[in-house]
This record gives sequence, structure tokens and C-alpha cells, in this order.
Amino acid sequence: MIRIALTGSIGMGKSTVARMFAAAGVPVFDADSEVRRMQGPGGSLVAAIGAAFPGALAGRALDRERLASIVLADPAKLAELEAITHPAVAVARAEFIARNQHEPALLFDIPLLFEIKGEEAFDKVIVVSAPADEQRRRVLKRPGMTEARLAAIRARQLPDADKRGRADFVIDTAGELSTTEAQVRDIIACLGLAARD
Repeated sequence: MIRIALTGSIGMGKSTVARMFAAAGVPVFDADSEVRRMQGPGGSLVAAIGAAFPGALAGRALDRERLASIVLADPAKLAELEAITHPAVAVARAEFIARNQHEPALLFDIPLLFEIKGEEAFDKVIVVSAPADEQRRRVLKRPGMTEARLAAIRARQLPDADKRGRADFVIDTAGELSTTEAQVRDIIACLGLAARD
């Protein structure tokens, strides 16, 4: 089994690329989706995060916007949140691997792969990249996003050039979707995998 990590800074197109791999038959583990599920209504982390960050609770659910505003402004609080979420994500990842143990390859969408020094756990690393002005345009279209919040997020992430320099493959998402799909197909072929239509 080939374990492939997919990473890249905010707004680069990781989710789009992950969907393309999934459409080609490669099972995908999305770390952010797992966190959203665990932090959502009835999620397994709501109680622990609510106890640590009572200001982020909205009834019996977490207000993710409020939580983000709390932790992005304070590195110690961010570390506290990560100490709750990272072990839970690791368990979910192990369960995903067990469910898909007979697949020839698995893709793991991990936005902060290099920042958490997680690349050693994977056979190949793909970095999704786009020009900085395109990244900014995409991110500022998101609900609730501001220049200040984008700057805070970027400050936590390695520069795009550094990520590209550490990748086995780089996917440029600045062009048409068909161009991005062609890059995905090329990587699948390079890894000796058969894409499913």
C-alpha cells in the first residue's frame, strides 16, 4: 500500500484535488472533515473542547467561528486545542487505514503536514499550489474571512515555496479544472496505480 499525503496552504485547492483522487478510486482521509465531524453536533470532542473553551460553546454544539477567533489569537490556546484534536484524528486515521487495508494506495488530506512534522509517516507527499494572488482571492471569498484572519492563518503555515521544495509532486491549481485533473492522472500513473473512471 502506498500512503500519500496531500497538503498545501489555505486556498490552494486541496479539497478539489482530493475529490479528483477519490473519483479516480483512491480512498481519501480528510483530516479537516474528521475534525468538523467530531466538533459538530453530537461530536465526540464537543464536551472536551467546550470544557477547555467555554466561550466557543453555542448550546450543546461548538461555534467553530468563535473557536477559531479564540485560538488564532493565542498560540498557547491553539496548542491546547491541538492536544485535544490530534489524538482523536490519529485514531480516526488508524480506523480508516484498517478499513482500507487491501487498497493499493490511500490519500491523506493533511493541511498542516509539514508544520506538524508528519511527512515521515507517508511514502509520497503531494503539495497543491497556486499563485499568492489567486490564493488570497479564493480565501477572501469564504464566509467570515478577513484580511486579518487570513494573515493569522498564513503565519501558522510554512511558505508555499518551502512546501513545494519538500514535495515529491506539485499540483498547480491556477489553471482550468481539466488541467488539474490531468496532473492528478499523471501522478496516479507515475505511482503505478490504475485510475477508475
